[in-house]
Amino acid sequence: MKRLCIGWIFILTLKNLFGQDPQFSQFYSNYLYLAPSFAGLTDNCRIAFNYRIQWPEIAHGYHTYSVSFDKYIEKFRSGLGVLVMQDQAGSGRLRSLNIGLQYSFDIKVFNKWHIRPGMHFLYTERAINFEDLLWNDQISASGNAPTSAELVPENHIGDIDFSVSALSYTDRIWVGACVDHLLKPNQSFYYHDGEDGNTGHIPIKYSVFGGTKFILHETLLRPKPTTLQLAFLYRQQKQFRQLDLGLYGCHHPFVLGFWYRGIPLYKEVFNRDAFTILAGLKLKHLNVGYSYDFTMSKLITRTGGSHEISLSYSFRMKPIKRRPKMIPCPDF
Repeated sequence: MKRLCIGWIFILTLKNLFGQDPQFSQFYSNYLYLAPSFAGLTDNCRIAFNYRIQWPEIAHGYHTYSVSFDKYIEKFRSGLGVLVMQDQAGSGRLRSLNIGLQYSFDIKVFNKWHIRPGMHFLYTERAINFEDLLWNDQISASGNAPTSAELVPENHIGDIDFSVSALSYTDRIWVGACVDHLLKPNQSFYYHDGEDGNTGHIPIKYSVFGGTKFILHETLLRPKPTTLQLAFLYRQQKQFRQLDLGLYGCHHPFVLGFWYRGIPLYKEVFNRDAFTILAGLKLKHLNVGYSYDFTMSKLITRTGGSHEISLSYSFRMKPIKRRPKMIPCPDF
C-alpha cells in the first residue's frame, strides 16, 4: 500500500516533473563528473569508485555507479581522465551509460593563482527493457493481458556529447564553472523526421562551484593539519535549479561533513530537497566516504533517503621532479 500511494503521487504530479542528470552528494569525490578541469587533480594517479542508491524503499529506485581514472602528466602540465558512469531506474530498467575522455591544462597566471581549463568528449547511450513494462491496453478487470498492441520503438539509442569547464584556484580558494551537453545529444527512443518535433534532446546544464579552506591547527609534530572547508555547487538544467551548501571538517584521518541541498526562499517545486551528513577516512593512499541524504518533504518516511559510498586509491608510477600546486578542494 505504501508503494502504491507513492506511485499515485508521481502519476498525479507528472506535469511538474522534469528529467535531469544524475547527481551525487559527494560530488567532490566524483570530481571528473563534476568538471573535466579536475582531471589530474593530484600529482598521483587515482582510481575512484562511487555508488549511489536513491530512495531504496521504493521499488526499482535509482542506482547510479561511476568509475574513473585520472593522471597528471608533469611534462605537459596536463591531466588526463577516463570516466564511466551508469544510472538505472524503474521497472523497465531504464539505463543511461556515459563513457568519456577528459583533458585539462594548468596555467599559472600569478604567483598564487592558477587557471585550469578542461574538456570532456563522451559517448552516451540510453536503453530500456520494454518487455518488463505494462501498457494500458494490457490492464483489464479480469486481469492483465500477456501482450500489447503498442508499437515498441528502439530499445536503445546512442549519441556523442561534449563539455567544457574552467577552474581558478590558489592554495586556499577555488572557484569554477562547467557547461555540459553542448551537443544536446538525442535520447529519444522514437524516430523523428527532423529535429523540430523531437523533445528527447538533453538540455544544456550549467554548473558553478567553489569554496575556501581554513587551517585550524598545525604543529611540527603533527604535519597533517586540522582543516575546515566551506563549499558550494549550483546547477541549472532547463527548469531545474539546485544549490548545495556545506562544510567539511578534517582531523586526520577522520572527515565529517554536512550539506544542505535546496534554494532557500525560492518558491518553486523541489526547492528544498535534502540534508546530507558525511563521514569518511582520509589515509595516505586510500579515501573512504559514506553519506546519507535525509529527504526534506512529506515523503521522508516513505523513501528511505539516499545512501552513497565513495572509494578512491592514489598511487605514483614514478617520482616527479617538481611537485605541482594542487587544488585545495575536499576529496569528499
